[in-house]
Amino acid sequence: MSDTDSFIDEVSEEVRRDKLYGYLRRYGWIAVLLILGLVGGATYNEWSKAQAAEAAQALGDQLLDALEVEDPESRASALSEIETETGAGAVVALLQATEQERSGDVEGAIATLDALAADSSLGREYRDLAQLKSLLLSDGIAEPDVRRAGFEAMAVPGQPYRLLALEQLALLDVAAGETAAAVETLTSIVEDAEVTGTLRDRAQGLIIALGGSADAATE
Repeated sequence: MSDTDSFIDEVSEEVRRDKLYGYLRRYGWIAVLLILGLVGGATYNEWSKAQAAEAAQALGDQLLDALEVEDPESRASALSEIETETGAGAVVALLQATEQERSGDVEGAIATLDALAADSSLGREYRDLAQLKSLLLSDGIAEPDVRRAGFEAMAVPGQPYRLLALEQLALLDVAAGETAAAVETLTSIVEDAEVTGTLRDRAQGLIIALGGSADAATE
């Protein structure tokens, strides 16, 4: 390589270096912001995780303290004082309703469940479960027609507790003396592809108890 070529290469290198420094002086702040953003985002993410873990632990401690109270009425009262949000609040409300039922305050349990079922900010799974439990507890309190309408609304295709609602409709038919209708509903439960083993056994047993065909109950 000649001295001229070497000189040209050195000059080119200096020009490239000057351009690089110029870019850094002009746009370096963007890189700094990006780095700060990444570091800040990671820090905030870790802080959020720590806060969520701390909140979950605090809620767990409160639940344990409330459930360790001796009598159901006091447990229900302790659970009602726990302040939570969204799904966690739904779980606490379901536990509270259970303790209210155990203490004999069935109407209080129904009120707790109805409020939960009407809370549109909660997931459908919580609201539907609360509605189902409320209808189950309302036996002897609500009119049969009211309970039937509630279970019919839950027994339509696509509802998560459809088969359990059908089972309750069959029991309402039995109570009304509509044995044939009850057997027909129970048979549809047994033949449903989504039925669980436990529910199938209950439906089959009730079909036989109602005088239905044992062969039909086991198909």
